[in-house]
Amino acid sequence: MSDSPKKILVTGGAGFIGSHVADAYLARGHRVWVVDNLSSGKLENVPSAATFVEMDIRDPGIRDLFRDVEFDLVNHHAAQIDVRTSVADPKLDADINLLGLLNLLEGAREVDTGRFVFVSSGGVVYGEPETFPTPEKAPKLPLSPYGVTKLTGELYLNYYREVHDLEYVALRYGKVYGPRQDPHGEAGEVALFSSRLLDGEPLTIFGDGEQTRDYTFVGDIVGANMTVSEMDLASGPGLDDVAYNVGTGNGVSVNELADALEGVSGVRPGRQHAPPRPGELLHSRLDTARLKRAGWECKWTLEDGLRETFEHIKEGRGTA
Repeated sequence: MSDSPKKILVTGGAGFIGSHVADAYLARGHRVWVVDNLSSGKLENVPSAATFVEMDIRDPGIRDLFRDVEFDLVNHHAAQIDVRTSVADPKLDADINLLGLLNLLEGAREVDTGRFVFVSSGGVVYGEPETFPTPEKAPKLPLSPYGVTKLTGELYLNYYREVHDLEYVALRYGKVYGPRQDPHGEAGEVALFSSRLLDGEPLTIFGDGEQTRDYTFVGDIVGANMTVSEMDLASGPGLDDVAYNVGTGNGVSVNELADALEGVSGVRPGRQHAPPRPGELLHSRLDTARLKRAGWECKWTLEDGLRETFEHIKEGRGTA
């Protein structure tokens, strides 16, 4: 895409990751609209320079918004992201993640939106991979309804690319953490652990704690979004030709994460174990070579990212 200012829609822009992405687009001189139903996002996360529209992505009014603004780019972060919720209610998961996506895609098709950035998941679309770090071309064998909807979303996007010439790119995230993360969601171990450490409460570890994730700081995730929003995209016919893993390439166990956060906080209140969560993968570590070749680099170490996150949560509480 050209360097001229764009009209950009960020769905889920009141949420943890989406709000950081909206900030970055504004810093580059673009005009930004944020759509969020505030079911989990927070109004205070929405950048003051953005135009905020409180709306569910399944709402028919989305189509009117596309017609009114004629967006140049859509960055789609709004989603049902909890694996446990998807297992308990796969219909709800599909309703939000697929019907909501289709509502946006129809709006984008109608006004000839130039590019659609879709947030997929490197943590679930591959299932339990055999290759580590896992490349984009690894088999896709999701083991949860959430993983199925993310992969299906990529298939729908490929259809819109092939039939309607809608340019898109999929970002397959690792386990994202950072400031503004909700400590109450399944994906929020770092925020949850930080909160419990500040309260002097023991950390709850599901299973034996040896499951590993590619913990990736939100600042590096934002960098990936800017890279794929601005670069020339590949034109290959397959899903993986327009998909990019975003992670560190390192697998960190939950026990190691707890160790690192205890080191950052200087607090060690102990740990307690709970049964493993249904649908949870054992290991995930992503190969990010493709995105690096496109000009992106991972800049944050785990220790620096954890310290930034912990201090943000601490300051938000007014803790001395």
